[in-house]
Amino acid sequence: MRHREIAFFEGSFVPLAEANINVMTHAFNYGTAVFEGIRGYWSEDDQEIYLFRPREHFVRLIQNASLLKMKLPYDADMLCELATEMVRRNGYREDVYIRPLVYKTARQIGTKLSPGDDVTMFVVPMRDYVDTSRPLAVSVSSWRRVEDNAIPARGKICGAYVNSALAATEARDNGYDEAIVLNSAGKVAEGAAMNVFIVRDGKLVTTPVYADILEGITRHTVVELARWELGIETEFRPIDRSELYIADEVFFCGTGAQIAAIGSVDRRPVGSGQVGPVTRRLQALYGDVVRGRVRHYGKWLLPCQMAAVDVDAMPCLAGFSE
Repeated sequence: MRHREIAFFEGSFVPLAEANINVMTHAFNYGTAVFEGIRGYWSEDDQEIYLFRPREHFVRLIQNASLLKMKLPYDADMLCELATEMVRRNGYREDVYIRPLVYKTARQIGTKLSPGDDVTMFVVPMRDYVDTSRPLAVSVSSWRRVEDNAIPARGKICGAYVNSALAATEARDNGYDEAIVLNSAGKVAEGAAMNVFIVRDGKLVTTPVYADILEGITRHTVVELARWELGIETEFRPIDRSELYIADEVFFCGTGAQIAAIGSVDRRPVGSGQVGPVTRRLQALYGDVVRGRVRHYGKWLLPCQMAAVDVDAMPCLAGFSE
């Protein structure tokens, strides 16, 4: 089945090509918007797309919108329903990525957060965002993470991601796969757009929420899976830059990155330089969980009910070309 490219925009499902904003829109001019990223995983066995922890993502979206004094006309459960409906209308039978945004709609010059908010959402196919099949070569960026009293890193604020773009681009221009960013205190914050874990002496260590990081949903997932499935506890504390060089393992995690092993930092090998045993076990377990193969984690999955979809019968799609 060919997909339909349908987005949710201004309260309706419309062709993606028509989901456009005016160039005067406040969010476009000043970055006054927040976003989420939600993965949907295709299960060949179940003939189903499972959205992974969508309610948690939408709760975070609503919280982050409040940072910019924005209010949504939908609660988290309604947004989950809209997301699954959008996926069904697109007719995908593969892994997908959903991008919801809440944005300032005012058409005005001036940075004041004036009333006028809206929500939009689109979906695209997505496989690996970063290469999870091999250990990554990363560098510690010369760019520092924005701090909470400037632009809160815990909020996925669109304008703040210039910070991530600068760090990631610097790393790639210098021949690395990705960047690790320090905060204003000189401690490890996170990757350019993903959280960081290290493994030392059999224990997981990750940066605390006060280290200017995104309070990652995948980060929480890793902590839970490590504790309950692998018997490994996680320590939350500041991480020095030099700890990256002497750690047994280092890995990224995030909705886009999933769980991605790091083989070297600043051209220093991490451990053996290969994918470490803890990282490998977490990668395999995570892959099984998100595709519905570990049934007791079904609470984290929202099925889109793809088997029941008759896309051609949907009246809003009448006249859409194949």
